[in-house]
Amino acid sequence: MAKKYNWAILGCGNIAKKFSKELKGLPNANLYATASRNIENAENFATEFGFEKAYGSYEEMVKDPKVDVVYIATPHNFHLEHSLLCLKHKKAVLCEKAFAINTKEVTQMISASKQNNTFLMEAFWVAFRPKQKKVLEIIKSENLGKLKFVKSDFFFKGDYNPNSRLYNINLGGGSLLDIGIYPVFTALMLLGIPDEIKTLAHFSPTGSEESISMLFGYINGETAVLSSSFEASYKNDVELIFEKGCIKYHRFSGNPIELTINDTIQEINFDAGPNMGYQFEAIHVMECLDKQLIESPVLTNKVSLDLINILDAVRKDANIIYPNHD
Repeated sequence: MAKKYNWAILGCGNIAKKFSKELKGLPNANLYATASRNIENAENFATEFGFEKAYGSYEEMVKDPKVDVVYIATPHNFHLEHSLLCLKHKKAVLCEKAFAINTKEVTQMISASKQNNTFLMEAFWVAFRPKQKKVLEIIKSENLGKLKFVKSDFFFKGDYNPNSRLYNINLGGGSLLDIGIYPVFTALMLLGIPDEIKTLAHFSPTGSEESISMLFGYINGETAVLSSSFEASYKNDVELIFEKGCIKYHRFSGNPIELTINDTIQEINFDAGPNMGYQFEAIHVMECLDKQLIESPVLTNKVSLDLINILDAVRKDANIIYPNHD
């Protein structure tokens, strides 16, 4: 019988609700504790999803010896602080993306994981979904030849609020770290680290960028065209163009993948599993803990470092600055 792990939620916002809803269905995950700086928020969250305990401070929660693993879902600018707090108390960490604000902070988090011999992983849930695995399977078959172009977008219409996490520059606001990270991650996973980066950004009154377009160039001739925005809604498709055809799919929906070869379109369906797919990253974390690993063999420290390095380069080209972090 698989070991059952006591999960705690640090930060009781919307993304934590989505994660907890799917965590609840896993037989070896025990919904144990919630923590917020507002005890009422923690209690309401615990009641809604069936957690056993609620804490009004993060420090109190990490001192609970029964907590095994913590899912961190606070704004980007707090990820370093909260990850270090958990790791110091030997709590395994699954921290929401963006992992932190910059490479310096991510490096500190990884060092703390090693120093405390405690598991740490970035919560890039799409990497563990069946759709991602199916796309990689098609690519590795080489039936389409070499991948030459990646086009990936993430758009939604956000309500302008200068104090929200989307627009508050002090919270790491802006589309890049919130949703632009998805297209960047797609390019990194499929084409690797770009040799050249060009950007064009549009900034909100708070100084956060609310739209950004990115062009990645590779020494072997591949190109990635990526964009994100809070200014408009869009279909959020990924298009992969190969020498002999293309793959097109919606980033978040379960099915299908559209495969085109010689102008013939084929839809590929597969078992996408229930819900959105947040449960797959939780399953992977617990498998790593079963093996007493402190680093995921899938979403490695190197992947997270490569990703934040690219995001830093994008920010430098676009002149995106986060106060107190640069």
